[in-house]
Amino acid sequence: MEGASTRGVLSHLSLLEVQVRSRKTQPQQRSRVKELKAEAEALMIQREKLKAEIQTHKSLQKLRMSMDKQCPREEEEEEMDEDSEDSQLLWLMARHTHLKDLLHAHHLIGGYDIIKTRQGKGVCVSVATSYEGVCLDTYNLEIDLKPKLRISRHNVPPFIPLNSLAEQSNMQTNIRAFLDTLSRHLNAFAGRKQQLKLLKEQHKSVEVMESNVLCSILVLMLTVPREKTAVLCTLDYTDHTRCLPTRVHFDCEDKELPDSPEWKKNCSLLMETPVHKALLTMKKMGNIV
Repeated sequence: MEGASTRGVLSHLSLLEVQVRSRKTQPQQRSRVKELKAEAEALMIQREKLKAEIQTHKSLQKLRMSMDKQCPREEEEEEMDEDSEDSQLLWLMARHTHLKDLLHAHHLIGGYDIIKTRQGKGVCVSVATSYEGVCLDTYNLEIDLKPKLRISRHNVPPFIPLNSLAEQSNMQTNIRAFLDTLSRHLNAFAGRKQQLKLLKEQHKSVEVMESNVLCSILVLMLTVPREKTAVLCTLDYTDHTRCLPTRVHFDCEDKELPDSPEWKKNCSLLMETPVHKALLTMKKMGNIV
């Protein structure tokens, strides 16, 4: 009886010990379960983010492909739900990326406006001209890309040596150098032409005796105040990439006048200053009427 009682007590003590141990491990298990749940939730959130990024990337690719084909915006919007904020956001993101690509291309070709033509088989490049902050004419060139670069159509004036400039600049390997050279010629021509226009508007007493379509030769009749002496002024623009003359020559009955210090200054003034501004200075100095 005494042995049975002892075994019963020991058995009960063992049971109590097991219960105590299990109670000690339960908080640890619950804590580990919470950690695992938190990790699982974090992974699920990350998975959803990745799914969203993949879907956005696919949508952007689809939209950019449609833009490259120059589809109208209306057709793009039909493919997406116009009332959906997500669709509008995707379109804006795609448009932003497209504009960044255009800006990068714009920088690579020196700031010239360029658009694809004939489904990417050619490009149309626009070269703008300006003078003293005033936008003037814009010239366009349509260039075939294959089998080699070739100017198929353009509205560049015929007196601009387009083909010679393309050969000299090696357009096949450096189209930007060609466009830069062409731009200098066109802007210089536009500048000389604009100067002639301003001269006629601002100096009614100065008679334009001769000029050509390239505005590379300009012959003016000036009048000296004393005795109303006439002076024939010839401006020669042999450098067609500049707006200023490379040579100025005076002719008049008074053979000594062109060699006088005063008119030598006028010669330098005309070579260093746009003609309409130089004539205004000469008027203020009392050299011409």
